[in-house]
Amino acid sequence: REAAGGVSSVDLTLASSDEAGGEKKTAVTASVLRRELTSRYPGLGPLLNDRDGSVTLALNEEYVDPDDDPILKTGDTVAIIPPISGG
Repeated sequence: REAAGGVSSVDLTLASSDEAGGEKKTAVTASVLRRELTSRYPGLGPLLNDRDGSVTLALNEEYVDPDDDPILKTGDTVAIIPPISGG
């Protein structure tokens, strides 16, 4: 859906296996989110999984270091920020 300023917004619900009725608890992390988004939106895969910083993730309005893999919690907001150049 279209949010303010022409920014697209997607509500995405991911359940850890314990929430889905499984026995093993699996944390939903930034890398799990990247894989899930790539699965749902294959055209994003090359950007989301490029380790040279093609896109940046922000979690609750804080940039996520590419080497970090934070655990996502219910209610977290994740932004996918495209490459930005300036002069």
